[in-house]
Amino acid sequence: MLDDFEKFKTLMCRKSGIDLNCYKEQQMKRRLKSLYEKRGYGSFEEYFQALDKDQDLFHEFLDRMTINVSEFYRNASRWDCLTNQILPELLKKKSTLKLWSAACSTGEEPYTLAMILAQLTPNRKHDILATDLDKLVLSKAINGIYRNTAMNELPKPYIDKYFIPRGEFMQVVPEIKNAVQFKQHNLLKDSYPTHLDVIICRNVLIYFTEEAKNKIIMNFNKALNPGGVLFIGSTEQIFTPQNYGFKNMYPFFYQKIQ
Repeated sequence: MLDDFEKFKTLMCRKSGIDLNCYKEQQMKRRLKSLYEKRGYGSFEEYFQALDKDQDLFHEFLDRMTINVSEFYRNASRWDCLTNQILPELLKKKSTLKLWSAACSTGEEPYTLAMILAQLTPNRKHDILATDLDKLVLSKAINGIYRNTAMNELPKPYIDKYFIPRGEFMQVVPEIKNAVQFKQHNLLKDSYPTHLDVIICRNVLIYFTEEAKNKIIMNFNKALNPGGVLFIGSTEQIFTPQNYGFKNMYPFFYQKIQ
């Protein structure tokens, strides 16, 4: 007989296509148990019956599966490396780039990417795709409105040029909003874009089991052009990149072996 959480995983997969078996179990179970207890439910079964009928509860569940914390230019030294080293090298070989911000949350990272490219190559259009599992965070990303605190690490020239003040909020200018295409995507289930020059997927792989993480990294490699670059989070590391067809470039940047 399936225990309470096993049954929840089966029902959730049937409802949404999300396979919770691919996420680290103890971490996920603890986070979701805390969430359902906070909402007054006594079991995973009760919790599923409620979120099956309540869209707000379901979106809250999606939000808690991973911690949707994102900022513009987060870990500034990494973005400096992308701006000053990696993108200029790629732009020497081709004039327009194809880039994917995977699991983009509320859009700060793909918009950061669009601003950097607007500075490096004014009036040149690049192909920037940004995806996430959660429709709710994608709708926030498309709106492009953020609290000032999301810009703590963003260089001031970017803020002055690419945002419109809206009281205690800031709105991304149309030029940058229009540079990014947002789309729903499940990293564990959906097909990946192809012929990419850069993939950004930061602080996401930590939530997955080793098996799921390995599969995603291999899929990233297939999605990249030879010489393309994978940029991951500061909480993550690929210890044997050659096993996945990558080589180390800089800390947290991996290049597909040509």
